[in-house]
Amino acid sequence: MNYILFDTPDREQLKPFTFTRPIAELRCGILRISEKWNLRLQTTCSWKTQDYLQQKFPLVTAADNVFINATVLPTDELVTAIQNLQENTAIVKNGELIAARCKKYENATLTRFGGELQHIRHPWHIFMYNGKQINVDFELLTAGRTSQKLSNTNTVLGEENIFVEEGAEVECAILNARNGKMYIGKNAHIMEGAIIRAPFALCEHATVKIAAKIYEDCTIGPHCKVGGELQNSVLLGYSNKGHDGYLGNSVLGEWCNLGADTNNSNLRNDYSEVKVWNYATQRFMKTGLQFCGLIMGDHSKSAINTMFNTGTVVGVSCNVYGAGFPRNFFPSFSRGGAEGMQEYALKQACDTAARVFARRGKEFDETEQKIFEHIFNETHKFRRF
Repeated sequence: MNYILFDTPDREQLKPFTFTRPIAELRCGILRISEKWNLRLQTTCSWKTQDYLQQKFPLVTAADNVFINATVLPTDELVTAIQNLQENTAIVKNGELIAARCKKYENATLTRFGGELQHIRHPWHIFMYNGKQINVDFELLTAGRTSQKLSNTNTVLGEENIFVEEGAEVECAILNARNGKMYIGKNAHIMEGAIIRAPFALCEHATVKIAAKIYEDCTIGPHCKVGGELQNSVLLGYSNKGHDGYLGNSVLGEWCNLGADTNNSNLRNDYSEVKVWNYATQRFMKTGLQFCGLIMGDHSKSAINTMFNTGTVVGVSCNVYGAGFPRNFFPSFSRGGAEGMQEYALKQACDTAARVFARRGKEFDETEQKIFEHIFNETHKFRRF
């Protein structure tokens, strides 16, 4: 069977991250959603997403296709149910399509799924579910394998819950894995004096810098660099928070950079429920959370000493700078801060992205430029400065 992960209308709720990727390319835990399905199904899934993203994330079809709701985090029970799907049948839960093996959903025989499911429907779900997903992915990735040994320069608690991939370097760190799993990816680096509590994931080629303080439920995506203080936060990949400053209950996309001493608030002074900007309704919505920090889309950056207020949403390719707290919704392709904002020219944004890509040996090619152009035009209505 050929497996396809399809975007749902929740894509609108998951912006700014789904401006630049299908839902299935979001990371929660150690792995992206697509990687979780690939490992469990022992295949390579493709994507059914927006037309402007489809060239970068191609759709592969065959005579026998199984479509899977990309917001769903896989479980053993659901994987078994999907693998046992017969032709012209579909799995639903609470009226929502979960998976289908058919050409036309309207003609399918419906089977109701009785197990528990977890969906990524809003950006804050990424950090909310991250600790549990680290533990789930850890078991998936390490089953039947042997960890590399940690050197005796480290202080380690719960070593049986730590897995170190080949090429990782960890010296003179304090690692506490008594209350969760800790995954240290291939060629990752934890520098001297870092203090880390599990659940925690450091993906391949990522770096924790000297004397960093990292609390539970954090994932540092591939090729990221982090320093300072982090708590319950996820960096999707290729992003840097390399200096002192606090990041809590937050998600950063790819190719982001937080300047030195950037801090975010994750708790309102009156301890009330946090509201954040919602792209689907184009207004602020309640999250149901008391703790919610920074939601930052791909290619966005902050200057040194930037302060982000509770529940701030920053779009794609933004430059945030200046004194005081900037507004808590920063439209894509905008620059400035509390003292005023202006549009960030598309050509300048593309030129910057090309230089950033080149530093990592990648090319900001025509496909990437077209994605930028689409997002720039789609978000023009929000840039009314």
